[in-house]
Amino acid sequence: MNILVCVKQTFDTEERIVIEDGIIQEEGVRFVVNPYDEYAIEEAIRLKEAHGGEVTVVSVGPERAEEALRTALAMGADEAILVDDPRARADEAAVATVLAAVARQKPYDLILAGNYAVDDGSGQVAIRLAELLGWPYVATVIRLMVADGRATAHRDAEGDIEVVAAPLPLVITAQQGLNEPRYPSLLGIRRAAKKPIARLRLSDLGLAATDVAPYTEVVATFAPPAKQPGRILSGTLDEQVAALVDALCRVERVVS
Repeated sequence: MNILVCVKQTFDTEERIVIEDGIIQEEGVRFVVNPYDEYAIEEAIRLKEAHGGEVTVVSVGPERAEEALRTALAMGADEAILVDDPRARADEAAVATVLAAVARQKPYDLILAGNYAVDDGSGQVAIRLAELLGWPYVATVIRLMVADGRATAHRDAEGDIEVVAAPLPLVITAQQGLNEPRYPSLLGIRRAAKKPIARLRLSDLGLAATDVAPYTEVVATFAPPAKQPGRILSGTLDEQVAALVDALCRVERVVS
């Protein structure tokens, strides 16, 4: 079974976000494998251990994303691909187009990704990728069984569990609870440091700049406003209700 895992490197969730002139500052920031992608990597490795085959991890990101790929290799992935081309990450549609081109280079049976990236939280890339490939797509998977060319997935459906069956090839996004990601061993880290990482540009994938032209543009980045202090209502019960209604109406007018 050949499995492709989409990996993104994101800010450590404990890091403080600093924005200057509308740009998120990266200097001195610790980056990690997107937490949801760790579940995808672990599940791919478990499937390989059960069924054989290879696990390839791919990231569309800058040079620093190599660290995330090395982590995946240390966990047990076999190959790694880094698409280091700024045009390739113009927006989610561009990333999905690039990943689809990578997926077409080899006959993969399954593509795994995290439910969403904790930095932007868009959750668009995997479903766009499935659409481009014409593959079935199952999101927020918390249990996965693969046998006889079919997958049966239990997915988190707003607190309930939905059981979905689909033929391979298939795109799946991993939700928290799918597994417990392993820690890379010292031997795994040493081996990962020596493994080559394939570095690709758009031209290597048969893509032109027009193929990854963005559909969206970030026009502003800013921190949310400071949380306002709470207010204690006073007076009779009727007066408190009237004050509460007035306050809610004011909030509604501000939002609209």
